[in-house]
Amino acid sequence: MQTQLCFRHNSFLKEGENLASAQWQTGDMMALITEFFEQDDLQQLALDVGLYLDCPLLVLDDAFRVVAHFCPVGFSDPLFRSAVSQGAITYEASAVISKSQALREGSADMIKLEESSFRRRFAPLICTGVRLGYLICVDTDGHLQKIPAEIWRQIDLILAKQLFIETSRQDKPFETTEDILMHLLEGGFPSASYFRLQTAGTYLADFHPSAFALIDLTAYHSQYLGTRHLKEEIGERFPDSHSFLYKGDVFLFLYKNRDAAIFTDLAGEFGLKVIISEAVRDLYDLPVLYRATRDALNMMIASNYHGENVCSVAQLRTPLLLKNLESRSDLISPELRALAEHDRKKGTQYCETLYFYLIYSRSLKKTCDALFTHRNTVLYRIERIRDDFLIPLDDPERYTELLLGTAILLFQNEGPDFFLRTMPQTDDE
Repeated sequence: MQTQLCFRHNSFLKEGENLASAQWQTGDMMALITEFFEQDDLQQLALDVGLYLDCPLLVLDDAFRVVAHFCPVGFSDPLFRSAVSQGAITYEASAVISKSQALREGSADMIKLEESSFRRRFAPLICTGVRLGYLICVDTDGHLQKIPAEIWRQIDLILAKQLFIETSRQDKPFETTEDILMHLLEGGFPSASYFRLQTAGTYLADFHPSAFALIDLTAYHSQYLGTRHLKEEIGERFPDSHSFLYKGDVFLFLYKNRDAAIFTDLAGEFGLKVIISEAVRDLYDLPVLYRATRDALNMMIASNYHGENVCSVAQLRTPLLLKNLESRSDLISPELRALAEHDRKKGTQYCETLYFYLIYSRSLKKTCDALFTHRNTVLYRIERIRDDFLIPLDDPERYTELLLGTAILLFQNEGPDFFLRTMPQTDDE
């Protein structure tokens, strides 16, 4: 098969560009399809595809690890060689994938990496609607751009199907502790005892991190490109963090003595968004903690977030709760909605005033301190809220409803940043 594919492709190059374009659509694709049905080996299939396309290539899983590759004799590229030897692409290359609009939308993208002289075709490998990994083909001489889209579609589909087959095998052994952790994060262990059985003999058997962090790479930039790499920087600044890539983010464990200032410096130097999880009491709890942490990271990278580059789930707990209630504004009283609409049209601060007034148990002084506003102004707003907008400030049974409704409206209009403000220290009246 390999010799056949190589011979056929070399003949294409000799026939000229037009003839080559036509030849791509002949029996060679059928030969590759036949090979797919006749064997069950991703590495062998990657080799066949590489010979067919006449290009070096990498097949990645969804953690950006190299699961198969093809390298023609005589090809030399430090970045490609590093990926094969390390078994994964660099965090810098994964950042490029995270930034690509085409890849996020499920289409291929031709990308030139800073640390290589060759352009690369990045294509997501999707099967049954699930993104399983990526195919990276190195365009050594420009001929990859001449291959018809239908040929690419079939190749991507074949490799995606084979990757799906291999990742779906129930009897597939865990090769690394990262495999175990990823399986855990995906909810793959039916019980804590079974998880502990799998971790026996690994560092996870007696591993007690205090928390973990997720690092988003979509805004990645570095003035040290080519001289300092993010993975190595994380290893130096957070030893024993066991960092790895998971679903496009960097995942790393933390310990009690870690200083958040380290993350602040790292985020500033490399253009990162970092979220720190709630406390990890048992590794088996990671899937639940991960979901909340990833939701918090999504909030941090949203367009309406303008807060710090480093944050914790604990700091974002209130806006996260409000995010889940945002769609049920229909349950908010008409009086509160009218108040928010007045703020929006007139630029007033009635909702904000009401929020702090309720937060501080109707303390006028503490409300003034929180708003940095004169007592008379705050008193005037409260009277209008009660008398003009008919909001029942004298009914304690309504306080919870009013506070929650006001918070949802402020989240909608002001975004999560509003709830990240440091509450002022106030003296008792």
